[in-house]
Amino acid sequence: MKITVKLFATFRQGRFKIAEQDVPEGTTIADVLDTLAIEVADVGMLFVNGRHAEPEQRLAGGVVLAIFPLVGGG
Repeated sequence: MKITVKLFATFRQGRFKIAEQDVPEGTTIADVLDTLAIEVADVGMLFVNGRHAEPEQRLAGGVVLAIFPLVGGG
């Protein structure tokens, strides 16, 4: 199944901004993070089709997964 992955801020470094990926049925967000060598602990926010998501969520074909890093500052 095909999904669209959007990376933001520092996650784009050495990767991509937006990419379509072909993933097997039953793929979770955590599986996609593993493929991209992104640690769950480094993720600030996850969205699937604009709605908040958790790493264990299974993905469906055609979704847009947005991955944001933790943001520091004060």
